[in-house]
Amino acid sequence: MRDLSGERLVIASHNPGKVAEIAELLAPYRVDTIDAAALGLSEPEETGSSFEANAALKAHAAATASGLPALADDSGLVVPALDGAPGIYSARWAGPTKDFAVAMARVHRELGERDRTAHFVAVLALAWPDGEEALFRGEVAGQLTSPPRGDRGFGYDPIFVPDGYDQSFGEMDPDRKYAISHRARAFAKLVAACFRER
Repeated sequence: MRDLSGERLVIASHNPGKVAEIAELLAPYRVDTIDAAALGLSEPEETGSSFEANAALKAHAAATASGLPALADDSGLVVPALDGAPGIYSARWAGPTKDFAVAMARVHRELGERDRTAHFVAVLALAWPDGEEALFRGEVAGQLTSPPRGDRGFGYDPIFVPDGYDQSFGEMDPDRKYAISHRARAFAKLVAACFRER
């Protein structure tokens, strides 16, 4: 695996919350990040059938367009009682305006009185302009709560309470969330593979 220390890295996302979280996770390492929106890169359509496929698609598109290594994330909420939905369609459930209040209400409505077990999945895809790629997956299990709690985080965070905690991701201090999140778990694997000792 190639070492990313000292590299310039594109964060292949137009989601400000996701960009901020990934940039925060990268902060301790010698890597200069720039987000796709700042480079004027368009968002490719997510046509993959898995988190891995969609993350790789976004990373390769950004790496090819920018000529730089690119890191993309595809993540979502998986609810077994909804046959895995919203899953890879988590962002689409929020509609064209990305209104996650609508998406969270839909989860609650469709779930009804069924089992509220859920987990978040994050897959980080790292791609280089020459086509090399690496994938890193992280998950965190929890329970869904309603109504939404807290105004921190983004996406479905206010309805997700990770196992072993009594706060939703939307209520947690960001540092606490970053330490245990699905994205942090995927990121730890990326760091082990791609960064020298600090």
